[in-house]
Amino acid sequence: MIVFVRAISGVLIILIMIALGFLLARNDWFDSKMTSMIARLVTQIALPAYMVATIMEKFTAEKLLSTLPDVFFPFISMFLLYIVSILIVKLCRIPKVHSGLFQSMFSNSNTVFVGLPVNMALFHSPSLPFVLVYYMVNTTFFWTLGVYLIQKDGISNATINWKQTLKKVFSPPLLGFMVGVLLVLWHIKLPQFIMQDLDYIGGLTIPLSMIFIGISINSVDLSNVHFDRSNFLILFGRFLLAPAIMSLLVIPTGMPTLMKQVFIMQSAMPIMTNAPVVSRLYHADSEYASIMVAETTLLSLIVIPILMVLVQKI
Repeated sequence: MIVFVRAISGVLIILIMIALGFLLARNDWFDSKMTSMIARLVTQIALPAYMVATIMEKFTAEKLLSTLPDVFFPFISMFLLYIVSILIVKLCRIPKVHSGLFQSMFSNSNTVFVGLPVNMALFHSPSLPFVLVYYMVNTTFFWTLGVYLIQKDGISNATINWKQTLKKVFSPPLLGFMVGVLLVLWHIKLPQFIMQDLDYIGGLTIPLSMIFIGISINSVDLSNVHFDRSNFLILFGRFLLAPAIMSLLVIPTGMPTLMKQVFIMQSAMPIMTNAPVVSRLYHADSEYASIMVAETTLLSLIVIPILMVLVQKI
């Protein structure tokens, strides 16, 4: 019963902030420019500060060094999902016009705007390094193989632009993570006033992320939401297969229980919000990507509470 109440409390924390964003957007508080500004503020300013501050305050060099090798598990999980997606595309005859996009969305999850607040609400700050380990792998996977697959749908000679890819992979959140890790490993202490600034700025991350999700849900045209074969298969991959594969990989190991729980939660997050943007950039099926982001985000409000209760029993 305690586990259930804790899980529900974590969900309510998230839902209230999402509802606030939804209601404010419904009452025309935000235009498209302001929505983009919130996303940039979270990813480029607040989240990097949050990562530096939390890593320096909560973790030791020994704990970080013992955590980093476990990038193996998210990588294997995403690779297996990618292999399954290839089989599904062929066996279920996914339309060629968005087969690459299907594979990309099937394999990657939203580890920042949804994954970070969910894990922080449920497991609090001790979960952060495990969230970031998954984030590193997920970001690298999406901006390399994921973007290449989306390009294949839109242009005939898809290639990986390594300069652009490295710029996307080494994004401000990842750089914030790396700076925090290096400062801890080198035993460098920042002045107290800087740490307080990082705490204040980083404190914007979770509420603004949830408000952004609420705004995004408000922008969904429900008349465009529908469920066909490829949609159901994406939902199957995101919410059933991904956490099942991750559970099979991590539960038999001796890694910390908290890391197992975080990895499973992160694997079952909705589709990355970058997918429609990249699809539009490379003339792929951006409408399909937008619909799937909306559907998975909305359904995650049902899936997350259930999964929270299940992972607490590990």
